[in-house]
Amino acid sequence: MDEDLKRKLLVVLAVLLLPSSAQTGNTDRLSGHHCTDFQTANFLRGSKLKVQFLLFTSSSPSCGELISADDGIKNCSFNSSLETKIIIHGFRALGTKPSWIEGLVRAILHTSQVNVIAVDWVYGSTGAYPSAVENVTQLALAISHFISKLLALGVSGTSIHIIGVSLGAHVGGLVGHFHGGHLGRITDFGIRIPVGHIDYFVNGGKDQPGCPRFISAGYNFLICDHMRAVHLYISALNHPCPIMGFPCASHQDFLNGHCLDCAEPFLSSCPRIGLLEQAGVNMSRLPQEVKVFLMTSPSAPFCVHHSLVEFHLQKKRNRVTSIEISFSSNSTKDTAKITIPKDQETGKHLLAHRVPLCQINSVTLRYIPKNRFWSKDEPSVVGKFCVAPLPLNSSRTRSCLPWILTLPSKTDISYDLPTACA
Repeated sequence: MDEDLKRKLLVVLAVLLLPSSAQTGNTDRLSGHHCTDFQTANFLRGSKLKVQFLLFTSSSPSCGELISADDGIKNCSFNSSLETKIIIHGFRALGTKPSWIEGLVRAILHTSQVNVIAVDWVYGSTGAYPSAVENVTQLALAISHFISKLLALGVSGTSIHIIGVSLGAHVGGLVGHFHGGHLGRITDFGIRIPVGHIDYFVNGGKDQPGCPRFISAGYNFLICDHMRAVHLYISALNHPCPIMGFPCASHQDFLNGHCLDCAEPFLSSCPRIGLLEQAGVNMSRLPQEVKVFLMTSPSAPFCVHHSLVEFHLQKKRNRVTSIEISFSSNSTKDTAKITIPKDQETGKHLLAHRVPLCQINSVTLRYIPKNRFWSKDEPSVVGKFCVAPLPLNSSRTRSCLPWILTLPSKTDISYDLPTACA
C-alpha cells in the first residue's frame, strides 16, 4: 500500500480512538527517586510540543528519571563517565507511549552499562502527521540544547549515540547536523534511500516476512513492515545469533548470489545490526556510503543463515530452467528457487535457513517445467547441485553432492546433506 495512504488511515484511527490526557508516576523503591512515565495526548490536544527527557540506568531499568537540560543533570543518576544512548520515537497517531520503548531500553541496558535517555515528545507527535512534521526542527533544537549541556559537563561527543525511530530518525539526523557531525553514532530506522555510512536493506527494504499483506488485518497491516526495524534491533540486542548483512549494489544482485563476502570494504568482518561493539565493523575509516543486504525469518529472533545454492546443468537448454531447492532440519524447512537463464549452464540463488548448514538433514530438489499449450518442456533435467555458506571466503568454500542428479518433472527428490559443524 502507498505510504501516504497508510498515514491517512492512521490519522482516521487516531480520530476513532482518542485517549485521555494523563501522566503517571511512582516511586522506585530501589533508587528512591520518583519514576516518570511518558505523557499521553489526543488528536485535539497533541500538536503543541512538550518534551521530557527520561533517564534509565542499569540500577533502575524500568524507572524513568525526569531530568532537565539545566542544572538538574548534575543532581540525577546520570553518569558522565559512561556512554549515552538517546532514543527518539516517531509519529504517535493515537497519542500513546510507544509500545516498544521499554523493550528497547531493557535490551540496551542488558547489553551494556550506559545512560539511556528516552526523549518523550508524545505531545507534538500526535494528531495529524503534518503537524508532527512541523515540530521536528523545534524538537531537534531542544535535543541539541540538551546534548550541549551534557558536553558542558565534560561528556565526550563521541560517547553519544542517537537512536531514532520513524519520524524520530529524521529528528536524529537533524540533531547530528546541528552538532556538525561530531557525535559518536546515529542509528535510524524506516527509510528506503541510502543516507548513512552503512544502510541495511532488510529483505530488500520493502515487504517483511510475517507481516500481513491484506488490509483486513487492520492496524497491524499499516504498521508491521515499518516497525519491523525497531523489533529487529531489539532482537539483535537480546539474542546471540547475528543479524548479518552483505555489501552489494542491489537487492537482486544479492539474491542472485553476486555478493558473497565482506572483503570490501569491511575487511571480511561482515556488519551486523546492533550496538557498535557487536556490529562487526572492522575498519579504520568508514566508507562514505555502503548498502548491505540481508534476509530474515518471519518472527523473532529473526536471524537466519545465508547459503549460496547452485545447480549446474549437464548441457545448456534453449529455454529457462526453474528448480526449487528446500533445506530441511528436524524442525524447519526453508525454500528458494533457482532460475537458469536460456542457453546457460549455471543458476544460483541465496537460500535463507533458520538453522546452521551443518544442522540441515536433507536437501530436496524439484524441477518445474515450463509447459505451454503448444510446447512441452523436457521430462527431466540432469546436473549437479552445490552449496556454500556465507560469507564465502578462503575458509568456507563450495561443496557439491558427489554425483550427477536426474530430476524428473514436478517430483521431489531428496538427498542427505552431510556438512560438518565447525
